[in-house]
Amino acid sequence: MVKEDRATWKSSYFDKMTALLDEYPKCFIVGADNVGSRQMQKIRIALRGHAIVLMGKNTMMRKAIRRHLENNTSLEKLLPFIKGNVGLVFTKGDLSEVARIVQENKVAAPAKAGAIANLDVTVPAQCTTLGPEKTSFFQALSIQTKISKVTIEILNDVRLIKTGDKVGASEATLLNMLNISPFTYGLQIEMVYDHGTIFELSILSITDDDIRTRFLACVSNVASLSLAIGYPTLVSIPHSIINGFKNLLAVAAVTEIDFKEAKTVKEFLKDPSKFAAAAAAAAPAAAAAAAPAAAKKAEAKKAESEDEASGEDDMGFGLFD
Repeated sequence: MVKEDRATWKSSYFDKMTALLDEYPKCFIVGADNVGSRQMQKIRIALRGHAIVLMGKNTMMRKAIRRHLENNTSLEKLLPFIKGNVGLVFTKGDLSEVARIVQENKVAAPAKAGAIANLDVTVPAQCTTLGPEKTSFFQALSIQTKISKVTIEILNDVRLIKTGDKVGASEATLLNMLNISPFTYGLQIEMVYDHGTIFELSILSITDDDIRTRFLACVSNVASLSLAIGYPTLVSIPHSIINGFKNLLAVAAVTEIDFKEAKTVKEFLKDPSKFAAAAAAAAPAAAAAAAPAAAKKAEAKKAESEDEASGEDDMGFGLFD
């Protein structure tokens, strides 16, 4: 097979990226540090039918995007994030599903001296297979040990590396001796692009309930502020009406002013025993509402006790024991 020249290869790359930018309205910007070619092949296979992965030099990716700005100016938002060892994952499907597939395709990797830790590394207390001659090595790392059955035993969990720290030669050697591969590597989703909007991956985890809760909290804050400064808004007017109605009832209760809604209040104030009667009438209704839940709970408890009794009668013996 004849290898194409560099100019032809570049032209083909630009055409491919332009076609992807035209066809796919959504993509992920992913970091590809410490991802080998075999792992990248597995990721492409896992994403088959869901997304397309495109890697390349940053200069070529930026150039292809700039060439395409006349057709889609919102693509300019991608340019600040095309830096480092990154690629693009184009998709038309559900972003959360594609993100899940990308994040699941990671492989364990041993610690290497000079690498930046992407998580905290803790060495658990354990009996190792290392002989007593390695004791000084553990002492140099301030790890408490003892000799147990001719091997070294680590007495306590040791937080060896913190997130963001550079892995030292001693730490890497120790983890390798203990056969611990603490790190996992794969494509790291850095930003998400969706129909001209770019945002962080954490936005995809927001549910409808989260949006509803935040919206109601904001509405409550606006209503409180409006009531405090006496400025009517759409969300504060119902509260103002209710508060005004309460004031009218209070005035009617201490004066001769009378209206339909105030009659009940005045009747209760004239005969406080009606409060007790109303409470007694409400109690059976509340009890009736709570009865089904209590009955279900009792049935579940009874079924559980019967299962336990049958287990005790069985005693673990078979028919012919």
